[in-house]
Amino acid sequence: MSHTQTALITGAGRRFGFELAKALLAENYRVFAHYNTSRAGIDELEQLGAVGVQADLTDHQAVLKLIAQVQAKTERLDLLVNNASVFVQNPAVDADPAMLAAMFQVHVQAPYTLITQLRPQLEASDNALVVNITDIYTDSPSTDYIAYCAAKSGLANLTLSFAKELAPKIRVNGIQPGPILFLPEHDSEHRQKVLAETPLEVEGGLQPMIQTVRFLRDNPFVTGEFIKIDGGRALNI
Repeated sequence: MSHTQTALITGAGRRFGFELAKALLAENYRVFAHYNTSRAGIDELEQLGAVGVQADLTDHQAVLKLIAQVQAKTERLDLLVNNASVFVQNPAVDADPAMLAAMFQVHVQAPYTLITQLRPQLEASDNALVVNITDIYTDSPSTDYIAYCAAKSGLANLTLSFAKELAPKIRVNGIQPGPILFLPEHDSEHRQKVLAETPLEVEGGLQPMIQTVRFLRDNPFVTGEFIKIDGGRALNI
């Protein structure tokens, strides 16, 4: 079976990356599903036809190896989604200098390298799109996640720069998620507080994120744009 389009998704083993990969596979995409340590979701994606590619995004050589693996298997890349993330509070960053470095390696350095090195494959597409997953806190940072917010803001700035640099062949946009899917460690008190601060008062789920990727893909006149998928929560932070 010939594939209609090709995508690379970082952090595809769980949550949004996993569900987006499944959705694209159902649309007959060839999907390169990146992961670091967790293979649970990747095994399922491979059974559906995805190509699992492992890399520690804090390791520049590993990122280059990942790129080489993709380039060896496809001459064209239609969609690159920089979704992989490191999300920890200030104390964990303060306790370990490597964690501070990882914030910027995963959110800024790796996306920069992926976009620049995969440019030839993206330019071979008739509708090349890069989607960078940032955060509503890039505009109004949380003091509990200072390094995370700074790194995501760096990714947002990269989005704008590459949108200018890579036009007209490649479009580059960002999605700013809010409370789409709580983490297992979020207790009921935290969830209730967040939903009380969210005008639409619900946990969004992952489908609105997937729908936004499709919108960005299917609308050829959008680049350098950020779309908040947050139920309006950015209005209250």
